[in-house]
Amino acid sequence: MAIKVHGSVLSTATLRVIACLNEKGVAFDFLPVDMQSGAHKKEPFTSLNPFGQVPALEDGDLKLFESRAITQYIAHEHPTKGTNLLFQDSKKMATMSVWMEVEAHQFDPAASKLAWEMVYKKMFGLETDPAAVREHETTLAKVLDIYEARLAHSKYLAGDSFSLADLHHLPVLHNLMGTPSKKLIEERPHVSAWCSDILARPAWATTLAIQKQN
Repeated sequence: MAIKVHGSVLSTATLRVIACLNEKGVAFDFLPVDMQSGAHKKEPFTSLNPFGQVPALEDGDLKLFESRAITQYIAHEHPTKGTNLLFQDSKKMATMSVWMEVEAHQFDPAASKLAWEMVYKKMFGLETDPAAVREHETTLAKVLDIYEARLAHSKYLAGDSFSLADLHHLPVLHNLMGTPSKKLIEERPHVSAWCSDILARPAWATTLAIQKQN
């Protein structure tokens, strides 16, 4: 039985999970959740995630929510399939874990707020707040300065190979690169090279194709 992913292609968290499945070459069924009608806030979806947020995953009897927990499950459950997104060495795994935490707690809050202003507000017919854009760009710039220093010494965040630490950035980076805020990436040569590298991965192109189809 194929894995089931319940979510929305407008959700960066959902795309994070789909990107991971594509990297691993794991078959799955995508089941769209109609967030506009509030389907994510009521049954049957809340039986999968009581917090009413997408995505949720079903793999047989296992039900999971929280996108980063789901990607870790996929990577551990299918170690020999597709791209190896983990490390066998405990020190390298620890480094990867650090940068996964950085993405979740430093990069994503600022980048997602910026994407809300620059991408999603326009999508929903709302006006962008220039003051909020400046604030979030300033915050994200400080985070990316640290990324620039890290990537000056390492091709990817956790080392010399692509891992979950990099993959988790893909959806929000993709959104920002379609806005004037891409200057924050392009002004930092090592961040820019890393961003171009990971956004060019075939599995991400497959993820975007699924987004367009849905």
